Amino acid sequence: MALPATTPRAAARCPIAACAPTPPVTAGGRPRELPFALLAERGMMVGGHRGMGMNAVGAPPGARVGAARERENTLLSFGRAAEHAAVAFVEFDVQVTKDGCPVIFHDDFILTQKTEVLYEMRVTDLLLEEFLSYGVQKEPHKVSKPLLRRMEDGRVLTWSTEEDDYLCTLQEVFEHVSPHLGFNIELKFDDNIIYPSVNLNRALQAVLQVLFLTEGGTAKHDDTRRNSLDNAIHVCQEYDLHGVVSEVRGVLKNPSAILKAQESNLAILTYGQLNNVREAVYVQYLMGVNGVIVDLVEEISNAVADFSKPDLGQSTFSNSVDIGRKHESFSQQQLGFLLRLIPELIQQPH
Repeated sequence: MALPATTPRAAARCPIAACAPTPPVTAGGRPRELPFALLAERGMMVGGHRGMGMNAVGAPPGARVGAARERENTLLSFGRAAEHAAVAFVEFDVQVTKDGCPVIFHDDFILTQKTEVLYEMRVTDLLLEEFLSYGVQKEPHKVSKPLLRRMEDGRVLTWSTEEDDYLCTLQEVFEHVSPHLGFNIELKFDDNIIYPSVNLNRALQAVLQVLFLTEGGTAKHDDTRRNSLDNAIHVCQEYDLHGVVSEVRGVLKNPSAILKAQESNLAILTYGQLNNVREAVYVQYLMGVNGVIVDLVEEISNAVADFSKPDLGQSTFSNSVDIGRKHESFSQQQLGFLLRLIPELIQQPH
């Protein structure tokens, strides 16, 4: 969620082109051109979720999205994503330590265990040195704390990956990750703090392209701005933001919102488990969604590259639509048909 007015929780999605200056603005406040120049050049963009995909700790054997080989939100995972030419950006999470250092970590709390005693700390309550002491160490002589992860059902599991890497800072990401890879940064803030957005929003917009993060109506919040894709678009229009990042089901259930976003020159990106399903990504391609954030980075990026190939008409989709046409040519009836191919997926929980 972005930063309009004052908000008890601000989770600003910063842009694909991190730290890019905002483009020229018209008299009405909106940029003269789509803020993400690459969108027009590359069609649908693919972003790696936390690098090469999130670590689904505790996923059952054979799960479609399991624990990624690389530890999420690390230089190793970002570097692997950068090796895929079809991957335009990586999405990652930034929190600020107690002593003011931006670090890369998703969960609000970090867990470790010593002599069978579980220790759980809020990331923002740790000093940088304390935060970096968790997990594998950059310097081999340092003693590391084992990393554990709390699941949504309350279980605490060992957080292991096939290939490990040390926790890192935002500065290290800018210094060591390929400059050809874009960044989509989720800024995480404490729930119990009110952030006056006037100064914060101005500071962000001075150097970043800010998007509004929403679940698109798939969950209910006291803050009504978060309860629908239409509300998110309205916030972007009111506060001159650059676009929306929505849970994918919110977009699939409200295709007309894409046209509203396009008319307001707003970018639309999506996230969620459905983005690891080729058919769901294809529907979004037809709808005109600008980018998808995925866990199955290699599989989905290859699929998106195939969508624009002339011979795609030979695929399983060819019986329903003429794939050779650009996505703008598809009617609402055709989109509705494709949406009905995956109704059970749209209804699935997170």
